[in-house]
Amino acid sequence: MPTVHIEAQKEQIAPRVLMPGDPNRAAYIAMKYLENPKLVNKLRGELAYTGTYKGVPVTVFSSGMGIPSMGIYSYELFSEYDVENIIRIGTAGSYVADLNVFDILLADSAYSKTSFDEESGFENIRVINSSFDLNSTILDTANLKGIKVKQGRVYTSEAFYSDKKDYTDIINEGCQAVEMESYALFYNAKKFKKKATTLITISDSFVTHEEMDAKTREQKLDEMITLALEAVIKK
Repeated sequence: MPTVHIEAQKEQIAPRVLMPGDPNRAAYIAMKYLENPKLVNKLRGELAYTGTYKGVPVTVFSSGMGIPSMGIYSYELFSEYDVENIIRIGTAGSYVADLNVFDILLADSAYSKTSFDEESGFENIRVINSSFDLNSTILDTANLKGIKVKQGRVYTSEAFYSDKKDYTDIINEGCQAVEMESYALFYNAKKFKKKATTLITISDSFVTHEEMDAKTREQKLDEMITLALEAVIKK
């Protein structure tokens, strides 16, 4: 049965989901990689396509930007659509010198100063781990494919634009990169006892000040996308 945010029928969503933030990226992935992709959601502008990859059903569903949007969609996918595995795929900014533009980072945990945890469940959790099982599958797949993947903690920020210039406090929490969705995804996976992780390509660096342009962010992340697809069909 559809929800107030998702119009797809339950059987139209696969138990394994790739979740980019950008609807255009979701469409790009579905059209390029899925066999017989079918548009199953366009409500509120968030696009979801279900098809098969190497014969295995996969849904690609855009989450939108930020903790609230990811919080809504991952909650409903886990609770109402029986989704078991979600891999967020996206981009992030690097805080550290050994994470450069186009490097792939697998998040082992997410740190955030958000109040999402307390408002959602009256808990106070600053760090939430991703799925060890999913991460192990991704790393094993990367080794088989010869794809270099680094692993570390991400900072899930609620502000894209900030006047903050010194990130020492965040780096001291073990964070290597910043993005805006992983904390909410990991929180909901923990809540519903499901599996979730984040696989991201570094799109800009606070160290070197290099950055990708918008079109590159949308369509030039194929190594990461392929890795996520190859891993998720094993779950």
